Amino acid sequence: MDYLPIFAKLENRPCLVVGGGEIALRKVNLLLKAGADVTVCAPQFHDQLLEKAEAKQLKTVQHHFTADLLIGKWLVIAATDQKLVNKQVADAANELQLLVNVVDAPQLSSFIMPSIVDRSPIIVAISSGGNAPVLARLIRERLETLLPMHLGRLAAISGEFRHRVKKVIKNVSLRRRYWEKLFANGRLGALLEKGQTDNAIKLMESSLTEDIVSGEVALVGAGPGDPSLLTLKALQLMQQADVVLYDRLVSAEILDLVRRDADLISVGKHAGNHEVTQSRTNEMLVEYARQGKKVVRLKGGDPFIFGRGGEELEELVEAGIAFQVVPGITAASGCSAYAGIPLTHRDFSQSVTFVTGHCKQGGKELNWQALSVSNQTLVVYMGLIQSSEIQTQLLRFGRSKDTPVALINKGTCPDQHVLLGKLSELVQLSAGMQGPTLMIIGEVVNLANKLAWFNPETNQKTSRDPFLVNLN
Repeated sequence: MDYLPIFAKLENRPCLVVGGGEIALRKVNLLLKAGADVTVCAPQFHDQLLEKAEAKQLKTVQHHFTADLLIGKWLVIAATDQKLVNKQVADAANELQLLVNVVDAPQLSSFIMPSIVDRSPIIVAISSGGNAPVLARLIRERLETLLPMHLGRLAAISGEFRHRVKKVIKNVSLRRRYWEKLFANGRLGALLEKGQTDNAIKLMESSLTEDIVSGEVALVGAGPGDPSLLTLKALQLMQQADVVLYDRLVSAEILDLVRRDADLISVGKHAGNHEVTQSRTNEMLVEYARQGKKVVRLKGGDPFIFGRGGEELEELVEAGIAFQVVPGITAASGCSAYAGIPLTHRDFSQSVTFVTGHCKQGGKELNWQALSVSNQTLVVYMGLIQSSEIQTQLLRFGRSKDTPVALINKGTCPDQHVLLGKLSELVQLSAGMQGPTLMIIGEVVNLANKLAWFNPETNQKTSRDPFLVNLN
């Protein structure tokens, strides 16, 4: 982060703008809107600046900049069309340790002016660090269309009601829950949009008596790895969570999207090494929910596809804990798409079957005869350790040794790695693999090279994955 985003309180603070043209006028208008005590220095002034001076909205100093004008100022903006003058202002301000902005010269500035979406008291500031101001402006224009005009009134009336909420709800976490619930259902905003302020206040008052103590659990699918594959609902719940219990398959980039003051607890597991047992994970979900917390159980892929989500829900049902499930893009869908392998195809595969290489101890044996049928796609989750057994059994029950196979390691992530080969080479392919790996077995794998990602920059078909290796 090149700049720390802060909001400065400039009401009645003396600020200086050097420059008297149209650009200076825009900066002056922003400072005046913030309530600053503005002085403008320039040899000549824009007509609107003179009008504001005549209306006692600002002071003017009609001569060239001198360093003594900085005495007593809090903030300085250099907005002239003369580079030497702007640098003189910046040097003098830096010497006095004053915040200074030089228009279109971030290298001379100690602060920069962002693009602003104003829904006062809600303010959204967008900055590119001076690298792409037009891009920042386009983002601001997009946000202007998304954020309703009544948002400011919503914030203002909430601020007026805060003392009442604080008096009734003593617990900080529960107060946050009250506001989240009030804002999330949209009823309050809808009333204010219609101008029904009295009804809005009545709704806020009546909501104080509703049950906000009971906790709840959300089983959330985080997808196969790429943060952009998260669902909107998953992201919303991650932003509201008090506690997040996450698997090792959940990437750091996805965890960065969780609410910053939420407790992050790793309950990851991999073959032969469970950081936290499944039974303990189940217990923790119940414990935190009974404390009145909003708990997110964040799972790689989809929680109901080899994610043991059903087992965790059974525990919640027995404990009487409210819950919801948010599906995620499972690894089979995400990894196959990023590797250019369709799971079904009218010519090569009329069905697809998902199996796991890790079965519960004492569980039923896989139906290898059914899994060995040709013209179907077999997707194996967590199958690396069992690659020898998978290869042996499929060949034993009639699957051709030339059946194409793909191993997709760290699928959908920037370091995705794909190996292509034949069923007879499965053990060889698996030997060098470590970490989360998906197996795809079936004729559709032959389409991986044909359906390579089309790169519009080069106007050519290339592998989306730079580490695609074909061992045939």
